[in-house]
Amino acid sequence: MVSRLLTPCGRTRQAEAGGRDACGGTAPTRILDRGHPRVRSAVRSIGTAAPEEEGPAAKVAALRRAHRWISEEVRPVYSVEETRPVSQVLRLGRGSCSQRMAVLEAVARAWGVPSRVRGLVVDGAFWYPRFPRLRRLVPAQVVLAWPEFHLDGLSEADHAGAPWLAVSELFAGAGEPRGRAGGGFTNAGPETLFEALSRTSVDWDRGTACPASDGSCEPSAYLLTDLGHFDSRDELFARHGQTLCGPARFLAEPVLGRRAAGL
Repeated sequence: MVSRLLTPCGRTRQAEAGGRDACGGTAPTRILDRGHPRVRSAVRSIGTAAPEEEGPAAKVAALRRAHRWISEEVRPVYSVEETRPVSQVLRLGRGSCSQRMAVLEAVARAWGVPSRVRGLVVDGAFWYPRFPRLRRLVPAQVVLAWPEFHLDGLSEADHAGAPWLAVSELFAGAGEPRGRAGGGFTNAGPETLFEALSRTSVDWDRGTACPASDGSCEPSAYLLTDLGHFDSRDELFARHGQTLCGPARFLAEPVLGRRAAGL
């Protein structure tokens, strides 16, 4: 199949025996270049994080504020360069869901909030609604870096992964129940996975009840492999490769990297 020819060769993407854990951190990386002047400028625009004494709720509120800023300032496109540094994403003013999540991670690290990622291998069929006429060109597997943030004092009763907060839980309990407006995430139309986080449940573990009658917010059905946790997205992609092989990224990026999501 064409979709398999576009993926890196020689990569075995499977969970390691006993799982994989990681402590994460706040240090800059090649992708999360939080010390770059452009990233520091973005952090100043977003504002300061809450002091430690205000507790995890204040940190969560700051991360939500950063998410909203990124949604407004970084235009969603179908870029396939997963390892593009955050400073370049900000320079271009556009990025994929993965790249925009990297911006959120860089901001968190700049604030002193440690981050790590969970490596997920997702069935390419999850993206079929976005490319109905190009399904054969959708990769069979998509490697997804799903961020988590370390928040001291996070309630274990409310968050199973405490003290780590997955990005899918960032807006849990914020305002109206998520999913009420327009149902769950369908991965079609102008709304991207990044924007959907603030509106509906995006659950990879079947742990959240789906308010949509068609089960459209149940992405766990498309999860092929849980690769475990990594200290950074740099480590994940170095170990398991990007979704597309180098030649495919070279050919696709000039087109998809400018194509607005939903079009």
